[in-house]
Amino acid sequence: MFARALLTALALFGLISGAQARSLTGVVTHVTDGDTIWVRPVGADSAVAVRLQGLDAPEICQAFGVQARDALAAHVLHQRVSVSVKARDVYHRTVGRVALQGDDLGAWLVVRGYAWSSHYRRRAGPYAQQEAQARGARRGLWASPATDPKAFRKRHGSCR
Repeated sequence: MFARALLTALALFGLISGAQARSLTGVVTHVTDGDTIWVRPVGADSAVAVRLQGLDAPEICQAFGVQARDALAAHVLHQRVSVSVKARDVYHRTVGRVALQGDDLGAWLVVRGYAWSSHYRRRAGPYAQQEAQARGARRGLWASPATDPKAFRKRHGSCR
């Protein structure tokens, strides 16, 4: 009996996970930092961590990290978002593109100077145009010399 219940639960979990593998819609319940939010999917009791794909925000203990988190929280906290799920990362977070009222949240962050566009093997990242606009206008973290989070983590480790 227990084995049958376990198999049923695993099958249901597989179906639920498969359904969430493409997209999810829910309410933002918490903002951890400038590139991680918690979304409670419609009909669910608990929230899931979502890492915004295609960008990298300053670490929370890094210069401009708190400002990036606070700007993101002011913009999306308690709002309904759509997440186009792409993967899961090593921290077990869902990774994906997030839209608020149809607008790409990653583009919003980068163009305002709260994050870098992720660069892949010398290729410009998905928000390279928005990053160039923010740099040119010296918005946000571009108002003063900025160290990208990857270099910061390499030198100082994570804030945890």
